Order: sequence, then structure tokens, then C-alpha cells
Amino acid sequence: MKVEYPAFGKIAVDGKVYDHDVVVYPSGRIERRKKWLSKEKHGTSHKLDPDELREYMVEDFESLIVGTGFYGYLSLLPESRSLVRGKEVYELPTAEAVKLFNEVHRRKRVLAIFHVTC
Repeated sequence: MKVEYPAFGKIAVDGKVYDHDVVVYPSGRIERRKKWLSKEKHGTSHKLDPDELREYMVEDFESLIVGTGFYGYLSLLPESRSLVRGKEVYELPTAEAVKLFNEVHRRKRVLAIFHVTC
């Protein structure tokens, strides 16, 4: 699997381009991020709420990579961070998160959440 961040607002996984945030599971399954779960509670989808994060914790993983967007606006809330205590957690601008994902996903079970805009 190869992830690319070709432009603001787009992400490509194995050549398929998405124009919305995505979640990549350790199994390789890809789905649209359920950002409305965070937005309903916080008025913004830039805060990753524990209820949203729980939705993605359906497969075993060692590392969580959060692509925080072009400008780095998305962040884990402290309560969300406590859900992944004991796991490797990376919060990086999406371009850097994509690079890290491509380097480590073959060696480790990675859950990745990529914000593709701001």
C-alpha cells in the first residue's frame, strides 16, 4: 500500500484519489473519516474526540498516525490520547504523516487518520 498527499484537499491510496479525510486501518481497509462525531460535540472537526477515535479502534494496532492537515489544525484531545496510552502516537502535518506511514506500515500495524485540508 502506498499513500500520497498530492495536493491540498486530496489524498491518494494506491492510486485512488479521495477528496475527503480518510482512515486507513491496519488491514488496509480505507474509509471516510467520521468527523461529524467530533464536530457535533466541539463545533469543529479539528479536535479528534474520543468517541470518534473509538469508532476506528476496531482492529489491533501498534501505532496511531494522525495527519493533522496541511497547516496542522487537527489534534487529539487529551481524552483521546488516553485511549491510545501504550501505543506509539504521531501527530504530524499530513505530508509528513504520509511519509511516516509509507515507511512503517509494512513493519507495524498502523492505524492512520489523515486530514486532507487545513
